[in-house]
Amino acid sequence: MKTTLPFNRALKQYARELRKNMTDAENRVWARVRRKQLKGYQLYRQKNIGRYIVDFYCPAAKLIVESDGGQHFTAHGIWKDELRDEYLTGLGFRVLRFSDTEVFKNTNGVIETILQYL
Repeated sequence: MKTTLPFNRALKQYARELRKNMTDAENRVWARVRRKQLKGYQLYRQKNIGRYIVDFYCPAAKLIVESDGGQHFTAHGIWKDELRDEYLTGLGFRVLRFSDTEVFKNTNGVIETILQYL
């Protein structure tokens, strides 16, 4: 049964722009998860879900993966991420967050962690 996600039409163009201009950390993860490389699971990038755009989304596993840059580690960024995660988990998703530094220093570990949730 396919579930319809909340969709914010106002974010559609912005999501397209984010796909065209992904960060280096997002590109590194995308290179390892695209084209069903992880156990045959399809992941999408810069997906519009409700009032947010998530970095990576796997519908079959109800999984969201976020790659967080420095702005996520300020008091305001942490607060915003908590609100975002609460909203997304309320929709039934599991949210995995990795710092950009972790993605660069331990890409294989990040991918292994993602695999555990697929």
